[in-house]
Amino acid sequence: MEPELAHPDPPTTENGDDIARERWLVDRAIAGEAAAISDVVRQLQDPLYRLALRMVWRPAEAEDATQEILLRVVGNLATWRGEAKLLTWAYRIGVNYLLNLERKTPQEAAQLSLDTYREGLADGLAADDYRGPEAELLSHEVRLTCSQAMLQCLVRDERVAFVLGEVFELGSADAAWILGITASAFRKRLERAKKRIGTFLNSTCGVANPEAFCRCSRRVDKALALSRVDPRRPVFAGHAVSAGGRSVAEVEQQMIRLHDAAAVIRLHPDYAAPQAKMDAIAGLLHSGRFPLLD
Repeated sequence: MEPELAHPDPPTTENGDDIARERWLVDRAIAGEAAAISDVVRQLQDPLYRLALRMVWRPAEAEDATQEILLRVVGNLATWRGEAKLLTWAYRIGVNYLLNLERKTPQEAAQLSLDTYREGLADGLAADDYRGPEAELLSHEVRLTCSQAMLQCLVRDERVAFVLGEVFELGSADAAWILGITASAFRKRLERAKKRIGTFLNSTCGVANPEAFCRCSRRVDKALALSRVDPRRPVFAGHAVSAGGRSVAEVEQQMIRLHDAAAVIRLHPDYAAPQAKMDAIAGLLHSGRFPLLD
């Protein structure tokens, strides 16, 4: 069973009706109703996948992490007491799992700092924009890949604070409860992360600051040469999005309107969890071989 994280002040819920509906759904799932279990998984899978993707960088690793988190969430549904919204509670389980992953991202393994990453971006920057096939798509892919990579240059506790506070835009009370720390400690952690990311973006990224040196369209040639982007299978620009979610084009327009450094990282499409992996989870939950709700 997932250990509970101690925190004296769980966040108050703003909408009691939402909690009541979730309580009704969870009670049915705990009773073993297959449709209710499926509804819980369907409700949580995309947000948890987006959390995992921001923390582990690569979709394949994010899929595996999402599967493990969902199994833990469903297996511990009986411990949810409505002290927070179901997704907030699921984030708590997910964050606990992701912070303790033994596998490291390439940036973590190399102990890559934002300063070192900045130097790498300056190396091989083309004099002109890429004009080859799928220029716009590949420019988007470079930006999305780059913003994912720079997140990995933060230590995990700062990364998750930035993801919860700036990317998911959760309030400090909810984010602190998820992390099992005080709201004051969360705000300090978030400010450290924002300062690091903001300094990097304003000195490096032409999207965030027109005076900075780096341009996505001028990094395409280098990214192709290093096989960091695949023109046949773009990982992020070609990723499936949730039904009704923001597409790459919509996100780009939002970012242009905001003129906000944090938007470079915040604004990714609303990625959907891969359906094949979710089908596998559903099969496992309904097989009778995995007594999650005993």
